[in-house]
Amino acid sequence: MSDRLLPPVWVATSSALESLTNALASQTRVAVDTESNSLHAYREQVCLIQFSTPENDYLVDPLALADLDPLAPIFANPRIEKIFHAAEYDILCLRRDFGFTFANIFDTMQAERILGFEKVGLDAALEKYFNVIVDKRFQKADWGARPLARDLLEYARFDTRYLIPLRDALQRELEEKGRGELAREDFHRLCWANGEVAAETPEPWERYANRRDLNLRELTILRELTNLREKIAAKLDRPPFKVIGEDKLFAIARAVPKTKKEVADMLSERQAARWGGEVLAAVGRGAAAPLVKRRPAQRPDDAVLRRLDALKEWRKKVAMQMGVESDIVLPRPFLNALAERGGHDMKSILETSPTRLAQYGEQILKVLGG
Repeated sequence: MSDRLLPPVWVATSSALESLTNALASQTRVAVDTESNSLHAYREQVCLIQFSTPENDYLVDPLALADLDPLAPIFANPRIEKIFHAAEYDILCLRRDFGFTFANIFDTMQAERILGFEKVGLDAALEKYFNVIVDKRFQKADWGARPLARDLLEYARFDTRYLIPLRDALQRELEEKGRGELAREDFHRLCWANGEVAAETPEPWERYANRRDLNLRELTILRELTNLREKIAAKLDRPPFKVIGEDKLFAIARAVPKTKKEVADMLSERQAARWGGEVLAAVGRGAAAPLVKRRPAQRPDDAVLRRLDALKEWRKKVAMQMGVESDIVLPRPFLNALAERGGHDMKSILETSPTRLAQYGEQILKVLGG
């Protein structure tokens, strides 16, 4: 990594944030990334936002700033291109934590996927295009800790430092391959990625409800164990998997221990000392409670499944010809909608991707038998 770069600008006051937004507002393109603390906290939050312009790198500290609303016009401005690598997750986090809306996105990872790159990680791109080797020691760092070490700040700034020239290199290759318009359509849809909130949040145990290696009594015990784990994790502000791992919960639910010693034999010494009694009580509640009910699986009818299989087989062949993964040819939302509707309303289904409609519309109708 070059020693000639200016130090990144740390933005942790309202006046520094105002200076940053003024600087970004004058740009036509800015690179963006975020760092969250999902591996270190019960409820994930954005702990750092990185911006780069051709001149400077900025590190914004959301934990020190009460209001990030001044950044909202930057993300929503269609005249400023926001360049991300793997934009979907960043957009989800920024929308969730700050309510930002987005316009004019370029996703370098999606560009690489459309080009058929075998490796699409940012570290691979930096090495390939700029001979920059990223130190991977900090990939699981606790970004919620303060102060952040200087090495972490340097690591964070390189997530955006080269995105603008990388974008230019990838754009040239997209145009050379005739895939530029396809990429622009996908970038536009990314502005709305994961924008809808689920109407109903499932209970923690329900993520395991369809496991056939657990019977209903074991699932009922597991419900009590996962509820206990969530309670402990929230109190400690720690991810649930760092309290008690899933494999241990499954083993306890199957074994139905009846004594503290039996529980202790299935936990670490530290876990048993801190929560052994609570775990035993949770097992008891689950053993006596009415059985949970599995939600019936929503199985599509046979005609939909046949159309789905036919579309998957077709897109696999096209993807092999293009040298890309299958979902580049036909992303899952399009695939499922076409299978469900049997080709009806194909124009409305593919409305946000006229390139795919023009290129594959007739082929898709033939595959669907109409």
